[in-house]
Amino acid sequence: MPPVAVPNEAPKKSLRIAIIGQSTFAAEVFKLLIKDGHQVVGVFTVLDKGNREDPLATIASQNGIPVFKYKSWRIKGKVIPEVLEEYKSVQADLNVLPFCTQFIPMEVILYPQYQSICYHPSILPRHRGASSVNWTLIEGDTTCGLSIFWADDGLDTGPILLQKSFPCTIDDTVDTIYNKYLYPEGIKALSESVNMVANGTAPKINQTEEGATYDPALFKAETHQIDWSKGGLALHNFIRGLDSSPGATTFIKPQTEDSENIEIKFFGSALWEGEYEAEGDVIIIPGLNKPAVIHDGGLLITANDGVKLNIQRLKVNGKMINAQNFYKANENKVSLELTDEEKQFVENARNIWKAILRIDIDNDTDFFDSGAGSMDVVRLVEEIKDLVNVELQNEDIYMNTTFEEFYTIAILKARGDSSNQEIKYEGVEMEVNKMKIKFATQLFIDGQFVDSDSGKTLTLINPSDESVICKVQSASKNDVDKAVNAAKKAFEEGEWSKISARERGQILFKLADLMEQHKEELATIESIDSGAVYTLALKTHVGMSIETWRYFAGWCDKIQGSTIPINHARPNRNLTLTKKEPIGVCALITPWNYPLMMLSWKMAACLAAGNTVVMKPAAVCPLTALKFAELCVRAGVPRGVVNILPGSGTVSGQALADHPLVRKLGFTGSTEIGQTIMKSCAASNMKKVSLELGGKSPLVIFEDCDMEKAVRNGMASVFFNKGENCIAAGRLFVEESIHDEFVRRVVVETKKMSIGDPLNRGTAHGPQNHKAHMDKLIKFCERGVKEGAKLVYGGNRVDRPGYFFEPTIFTNVTDDMWIAKEESFGPIMIISKFNSKNMDEVIRRANDTEYGLASGVFTKDVSRALQFAEKIDAGTVFINTYNKTDVAAPFGGFKQSGFGKDLGQDALNEYLKTKTVTIEY
Repeated sequence: MPPVAVPNEAPKKSLRIAIIGQSTFAAEVFKLLIKDGHQVVGVFTVLDKGNREDPLATIASQNGIPVFKYKSWRIKGKVIPEVLEEYKSVQADLNVLPFCTQFIPMEVILYPQYQSICYHPSILPRHRGASSVNWTLIEGDTTCGLSIFWADDGLDTGPILLQKSFPCTIDDTVDTIYNKYLYPEGIKALSESVNMVANGTAPKINQTEEGATYDPALFKAETHQIDWSKGGLALHNFIRGLDSSPGATTFIKPQTEDSENIEIKFFGSALWEGEYEAEGDVIIIPGLNKPAVIHDGGLLITANDGVKLNIQRLKVNGKMINAQNFYKANENKVSLELTDEEKQFVENARNIWKAILRIDIDNDTDFFDSGAGSMDVVRLVEEIKDLVNVELQNEDIYMNTTFEEFYTIAILKARGDSSNQEIKYEGVEMEVNKMKIKFATQLFIDGQFVDSDSGKTLTLINPSDESVICKVQSASKNDVDKAVNAAKKAFEEGEWSKISARERGQILFKLADLMEQHKEELATIESIDSGAVYTLALKTHVGMSIETWRYFAGWCDKIQGSTIPINHARPNRNLTLTKKEPIGVCALITPWNYPLMMLSWKMAACLAAGNTVVMKPAAVCPLTALKFAELCVRAGVPRGVVNILPGSGTVSGQALADHPLVRKLGFTGSTEIGQTIMKSCAASNMKKVSLELGGKSPLVIFEDCDMEKAVRNGMASVFFNKGENCIAAGRLFVEESIHDEFVRRVVVETKKMSIGDPLNRGTAHGPQNHKAHMDKLIKFCERGVKEGAKLVYGGNRVDRPGYFFEPTIFTNVTDDMWIAKEESFGPIMIISKFNSKNMDEVIRRANDTEYGLASGVFTKDVSRALQFAEKIDAGTVFINTYNKTDVAAPFGGFKQSGFGKDLGQDALNEYLKTKTVTIEY
């Protein structure tokens, strides 16, 4: 019999309606009937469950409608007289049965003028009975639907009033067809049907017996048992047919001696389309010829006819788990750090639970142990959606049954992540800088901290006292391959590829907030690991990192293409548009001078553009990168999106440059290593590259400068961050008429600099990053003296434990000297004279280098300053200031200082590709 449907029309008259049933579905029908102008004169529903009232009773009470709650309408097959009289008292014109689990006597069904209409979730006469939705899937129907029929004696055989049908795919479950079709369309269909009755247009079409089925209810345990002798498609249909509740069941014997069979329920079946064999632990399932395999994506089952299906979730001993975790022990959870807004959400969610369960809600209150049923799951999902517009799935409730688990998954969903946030790591806890700090010492791959395949480690030294901080795992080539593949999977299949750009931005904002909350800890770790002065680390290393994440979080939903007018293909017309798309898997290799800030400068733009990343921090100071990885988990960054691999440049760095699945590599470091990386990137797969390399930045100080400001900024241009600064002024050109005074003042101020423990709030100059670098600075100074430069101050290691090097000043430096050409990357000021009468000559000297990262000029003459800015060959020009970088200003060099930009809008282009689309119409 074909489905029957007519256009919905407004009712011409108002009917007195009695609603008989229960659930959120019935409550929504109640609201729609009231909205249509009908009068609900009575609601008849089930008894309260403990303190819990049915949602239909609640909405009726709120609207002042009489509510009647019955355990049963009949005794020994006979209607209860008092119940019947109570029902008759409301004088309904029509009974509406939206969702009714009780047997309603015919005396009630036939009593109203227009009798009774009932909702049924199938296309009658197929799948009569209480488990019709389940059987629709178990039988593999390609069409699902609903019927509104004139109620009969409970056999679902009454005449049809209205029917609707919908497509049913091989991947649908009870929840998906209910949420997509049966719930929203069923509510509307009942409203339409009531209006048709009111308008006198409601048909009564007798059901045919052709194709009729009456399927047994799936309430008893024996009806849930899987028959493994069936083919793969039938197994898939059976499992998805029981997916919501109660679950398809089997028993297995675990791989331990003397253990009893355990019951396992299967959920989330999908036909396996992979051409490869999954690898992992095996499970022997009685009845199957081939063992099932636990792998990264679930539990792979091979039916006896060779068809494979993959199971995503298992319920074991009453607890729902991801199938891939079947053999895994319980792991430590990283608790979420909540914003004030999220804390308010938790309390609002607690009130929703309390309204549903009618009990006080603690964090360990279990939803189902407290009496909730499947309809309560629907209500919870809908109320959370109304509260915070978060689209939870029913399975999210089934897998997170305690209140704490529930609000955690809801918050993660709001942040854009639905992945399992369990994480475990081996780390170090220390009491330092009057606080407790904690950080991991393992590689971070695919959302987990893991040991290196090679077993090799890096020994980290505190540069302030030369003590060993800890050992950190060192990534092998195989570890790089794992991380890249995890990033590729996250980019192509994971949550990161599914969420909107705005949701991506929300996650990055959360990450920035967490970095803000942990800024003292991050600055302390940066200090003991890299020698950064703590106060500078707070402001710059960490402070600017936080600003960078917030800046690029704001860019996420503003990345857009354009429309371009092109010639038309007459007589047709054309439209051309461009799309900005993420590149894919990106590799980042960062230096040791600003460990966290260099990570942030590159990774924030990379993630904002929608890419995934594998990052190798400097081998000598990777700890803030590992702490950052932990914060990524807490912020809800999906697994595989960020991977952190401490390791050597020759092994893990080279493996990233060579990897064929990496499509972009961003590097900050020396020019020599940059050249090697560029060759490898070209030879491997022509991957896109951006390089921020060495510098020998000139700073030109004219005689008309503000001397006090020039001295202060000139010192900062060299000594900032112990000289370990890529844009440090590698050579100062001071006009000869003020040269001696400038040098005198600089020496006086340099002698005042306090050298010492970087954690001391009064320290201005901390230790160099590592011993090899300090030794290089000593040799740099020795060569300068040997070449004839005048060592005015410093040039030696400080006589104390740690890698402390004196701030150093050289004068009388000529252009041909080695120290005038090469970068020291340390606190060594190189001063040369010039005559301002020949400005072109000093610019020529300033440009006489293969580097072009930054430059600076101090003068009160605006015309002179702008001429300098125009003619100097450097990516950044500072005028009457120095080191003034900002997250919104592009940063990058010319010539052998590299190419590509960090920071600002330009940085996004480093991690995007432009696609041109032309449409003819």
